[in-house]
Amino acid sequence: MTKPLPYDLIIVGATGFVGGIVCRYLLSHWETAAGKNWAIAGRSQAKLDRLLQSLGPQAAHLPTFVADVKDEAAVTALCSQTKVVVSTVGPYALYGETLVRVCATTGTDYCDLTGEVQWVNQMIEKYEAIAKQSGARIVHCCGFDSIPSDLGVYYLQQQSQRRWGKPCIRVKMRVKTGQGGISGGTIASGINLIQEAIADPSTRQALGNPYILCFKPDHWSDHPPSLIPVQNDPIFSGWTAPFVMAGINTPIVLRSNALQNEVYGEGFQYEEGILTGSGIISWLAAQGIKWSLDLMALALAIGPSRWLLLQILPKPGEGPTEEAQQQGFYDLRFWGETASGQSTMVKVTGDQDPGYGSTAKILAQAALCLAQDKPKSSLQGGFWTPATSFGQDLIQRLIDYAGITFTQENSSNL
Repeated sequence: MTKPLPYDLIIVGATGFVGGIVCRYLLSHWETAAGKNWAIAGRSQAKLDRLLQSLGPQAAHLPTFVADVKDEAAVTALCSQTKVVVSTVGPYALYGETLVRVCATTGTDYCDLTGEVQWVNQMIEKYEAIAKQSGARIVHCCGFDSIPSDLGVYYLQQQSQRRWGKPCIRVKMRVKTGQGGISGGTIASGINLIQEAIADPSTRQALGNPYILCFKPDHWSDHPPSLIPVQNDPIFSGWTAPFVMAGINTPIVLRSNALQNEVYGEGFQYEEGILTGSGIISWLAAQGIKWSLDLMALALAIGPSRWLLLQILPKPGEGPTEEAQQQGFYDLRFWGETASGQSTMVKVTGDQDPGYGSTAKILAQAALCLAQDKPKSSLQGGFWTPATSFGQDLIQRLIDYAGITFTQENSSNL
């Protein structure tokens, strides 16, 4: 009989900006969080001690581990102690591979917050066969990117099957409204991604392929681009601008379809955008979003302008205040259409800022779902998406504990 592991979760990168938010959430919302079922890890014992002090008396006996994520021996020792490793250490393309490799090799389950699609693709190519053999369940993108999108489509497809008896072969997600800040860690990941694309033409090409994470990446030209152009969308009665997170969300949703033997349809298409409203002012707002994205990418690609931006933007370890996180929110709308033209609409909302307050709660519940709701016998090893690994179990957790709603809508509520 296998000896029980000491911990359900170990939070790696706990002393970072998002890692600290995850720890505070666990202490506040998990009934056994002050006990022995989870632990924290970081590179410095002094920083871990400062984190414990900031978390208050209830965290005084929280176990700590000192480990550099590039130290294979230290990471292996961590994996021997826990069911699930939760990584908040980014940019993942710079710091994430050792952790994924060791988890895949040792059969340890793993989830993270990456939005770096090129790195996810590399990890799948290198380690999926190993994870399948060891039984490790690796689930990337367990924050705002890409759980609301992936589970939003999953939920919409459930409603379509109930109502029409068939899936939606075309789905659109639109950000109706939202408010939230940005952290230095996210900026660092974005800069690294742009630098990789500049240095490697194959990376640039891969980033434009929405099927990059699927088994048949050669038919991507049939699919709309992840970053859609500014357009007037009659379904949502207004102008739509590109959504920066679509670059990771779209490949994840398409991979979910592929992993489920194309249950959404062999020609399934998915796109994301931001609603700005109707009229000339809304058109100008949509164009402003598009130009802002283009100019930001250009500025980050050029040395002098990148240096100037880095003096202004938040640095790693910095991010929105707790008050700003509490004041944040988001409202996502999903519309889907079956092959016969029957439509379904659903809404997904979050009660804190998407990138940090809500993301921390989503990540914590995803990790708990993997540790407590998904025995090895119910989900084999491999690289899974949120929808294919968690499904309805995580939807219920997010509703119960993370301030997320999933509701069916009608056109009058758009």
